[in-house]
Amino acid sequence: MGKRIFLFLLTNALVIVSVTIIVNVILPLFGVRLGGGYAGLAIFCGIFGMVGAIFSLMISRWMAKRAYRIQLISATHPDANARQIFHMVDHLAKTAGIPTPEVGIYQSPEPNAFATGPSKKSSLVAFSTGIINQMGQRELEAVAAHEISHIRNGDMVTMTLLTGIANALVMFMSRVIAQIISNAMRDEDGRGGLGFLSYYLVVFVLESFFMVLAYIPIAAFSRWREYRADAGAARLTSAEAMARALESLQRGVVNKAEPKGFAMAKISSRKRASLWATHPPIEARIRRLMRT
Repeated sequence: MGKRIFLFLLTNALVIVSVTIIVNVILPLFGVRLGGGYAGLAIFCGIFGMVGAIFSLMISRWMAKRAYRIQLISATHPDANARQIFHMVDHLAKTAGIPTPEVGIYQSPEPNAFATGPSKKSSLVAFSTGIINQMGQRELEAVAAHEISHIRNGDMVTMTLLTGIANALVMFMSRVIAQIISNAMRDEDGRGGLGFLSYYLVVFVLESFFMVLAYIPIAAFSRWREYRADAGAARLTSAEAMARALESLQRGVVNKAEPKGFAMAKISSRKRASLWATHPPIEARIRRLMRT
């Protein structure tokens, strides 16, 4: 948890430093100066927030391969089990009407799988060795169908758009409130207020606070898309197979040393149910599957 908080704060610090350099150094070199109006600030925050989110999406597949040291497999892989997994994903993708994604395996005792990538044509489905060793063929097929449903539904793109909008709102509101605080501290002659460093320290604190709040609707969408992907897997395989796969995941062993950066992309999560949870409780997912 401490590492995740540190990375979160570091990211916000880098955003603030980047915005400061762009607004106060780079743009003026090209004769571009943002006025004090809110319209200019809103446009800048919108562009900067969306560019950051889109860039993260574009490199997501590349980052996942390196973060998890994923070994890609294909129809000609020397291992028969790996070939079977590839053919399974290929068949499900064709059934779902999408291009066959890259398929990979990564070393981890935690039974899990995830999908990522910037588009349906440039996606990746990865399975841990733990989930391959723990599940039978029908259960593993249901898991693969769940990930294929994420790709078909365009969940990665939608999540990126939501994140970009959240980034823009967080940046805009933080700077507006910081400016209001600075103006309130000035005297009748306009002297005083927040200095340059104090202003961006206030922005940093406000961004950190607003980002925590902005994560609530993002996490809510993530939970909803898990239910939708479960339903998609049930249509591609069966509700019973998907329910058995979830029950198997619930019995799985968690490897706490595994990278956490792609937790939102995985099929399951051990975080307790909360406003910030990216996945619904497995029990709730099974109950909803059984009602379909």
